[in-house]
Amino acid sequence: MHSFLRAIGFSKLNNRIQVEDLIHKVVEQATDKHRYSFEDNTVVAELSYEFAEGIGITVRGEYDENDQFHVEHYYPYFHGQNVSTREEVFISKRVDTDAYTGMCDDYRLGVSLIFYLQNVIDYLSIKSKRDSIGLRSITLSGLAAEGKILLPVEKTEHQMRSSTADMKYRNQLIAEAKKGNQEAIDSLTIDDIDMYAMVSKRVKKEDIYSIVETSFIPYGSESDNYTVLGTIIEWREVKNEETKEILYVMQLECNALTFEVCINKEDLFGEPQVGRRFRGTIWMQGMVDFIG
Repeated sequence: MHSFLRAIGFSKLNNRIQVEDLIHKVVEQATDKHRYSFEDNTVVAELSYEFAEGIGITVRGEYDENDQFHVEHYYPYFHGQNVSTREEVFISKRVDTDAYTGMCDDYRLGVSLIFYLQNVIDYLSIKSKRDSIGLRSITLSGLAAEGKILLPVEKTEHQMRSSTADMKYRNQLIAEAKKGNQEAIDSLTIDDIDMYAMVSKRVKKEDIYSIVETSFIPYGSESDNYTVLGTIIEWREVKNEETKEILYVMQLECNALTFEVCINKEDLFGEPQVGRRFRGTIWMQGMVDFIG
């Protein structure tokens, strides 16, 4: 049973039989179907069913010679609405399943961003026609199994402007450092030492979340799982039409990266409000707008 099914409103599923019935419904009543035929006549497909706007389950599998669909695996999805980044992405196939992940380097995060690719069929169809694949944008979204709402860090307008300028300057240094600029590397090293000394001093008297405003950290052994701390820019309630469970959809700004997160209301501690912060562990997904 997929651990993030509860994030889209299926918290009451107790056994494998209930999950199989749900998968059968998705296959039989799919509202979105994508197919792709390989040269060896293998036909792969993605069948999706929405239980709320942009929220649902996708079943991936193959059609046999009798046009019968055979399930390979399934996953809950949440489609974000806003472009998160336009950085170059590298797509790779996972070893354990027919799923694919995308990886891109966004200077704002300081780490390689890895996400679960949602539109695999688009990727396969374009890859078969050309060696190199371009993209227009990447729309990121996350599913959270649990989370907490934290109060914001109080800042003056001058502090906010200064923070934005510092972030922009740091991104420029990271870009130069990746090109091998030794001065940029040295400057980043000194900045990190100074920051470590500042945090070590303040944490003795202050809570860590009053010092660290946002963060984006890889979590566990899964490459596309992250612990995030981000500021809520917008939020809304949606309802899973199958189970009637209420979900929260929050647009977050995290290390200057914008993306949306979906979480079951029952799994969120606190009330979301614009300006407050969300902290939780998410499964990062992404829709890549390929150049066809």
